[in-house]
Amino acid sequence: MTNLASRAATVALVFSVVAATSPAHAGGGGGVAAGIAGGIIGGAIIGSALAPRPYYEPAPVYAVPPPPGPRCYWARGEPVWDEWQGAWIRRRIRVCD
Repeated sequence: MTNLASRAATVALVFSVVAATSPAHAGGGGGVAAGIAGGIIGGAIIGSALAPRPYYEPAPVYAVPPPPGPRCYWARGEPVWDEWQGAWIRRRIRVCD
C-alpha cells in the first residue's frame, strides 16, 4: 500500500510540475488549475499515506472463577534432619481448609 501511495504521489507531483512549467497559450488558463488540482490531490495522497493508523485494543479476557471446594495453600512444616544435606530443613506441606 505504501508503494502504491508513493507512486501516486510521485505521478501527481510530476503532473503538477509539468502543468505549471508548460508554455502558456492564449485564452487557456488550464495550467494553473491543473497545478492546483495536482497539488491538492498529491497532498491528499501523501497525507493519507503518512497518517498514523488507528490502534485497536485487544478483546477483553474473562477470568474463570475458581472451582468450589476447599481453599488450599502451602506452609512450612516441622524441621527435619536431612542426612544427605547434613542440615535441618523444613519441608513444604499442603494445608487445606
